[in-house]
Amino acid sequence: MAGDAMTPVAVLGAMPHRPPFRFIDEILELDEDHIVAAYRFPADADFYRGHFPGNPVTPGVLLLEAMAQAGVVAHGIYLVGRDAPGGPPLLTLFTDATVEFTGMVRPGQRVLIRGRKLVFRRRLLRSVVEMTLEDGTVVCSGTLSGMGVPA
Repeated sequence: MAGDAMTPVAVLGAMPHRPPFRFIDEILELDEDHIVAAYRFPADADFYRGHFPGNPVTPGVLLLEAMAQAGVVAHGIYLVGRDAPGGPPLLTLFTDATVEFTGMVRPGQRVLIRGRKLVFRRRLLRSVVEMTLEDGTVVCSGTLSGMGVPA
């Protein structure tokens, strides 16, 4: 039987990631089928100094990480907490991704990350995840998977 749903604040608190490597500022929507999260990439983040001098853009690997943190880790914490409240802490192992990059994120820009559950079975979550700028411009999208394992 499913337990009480975790709040977005509780999900953020349960995430193993912490600044400067947590790429979710807030969870705007969260239910069994989807998540919407937001993050503003700090204009003064150190990685912009070398990626690329004079024309800084957010590295794609960090965009992928933000997508995974929202669409797999945070949503997975919510789903596991709903199905097995009070269970042992889990770490999410990222298992695979197929992502297409179609835009860029500049220093200081805020992104919205939308994840939609495709499969959630035996602590494996597969989701379709899309990242957009605030104006709706799609930056990247794809299918990501991860599995919760005991911490």
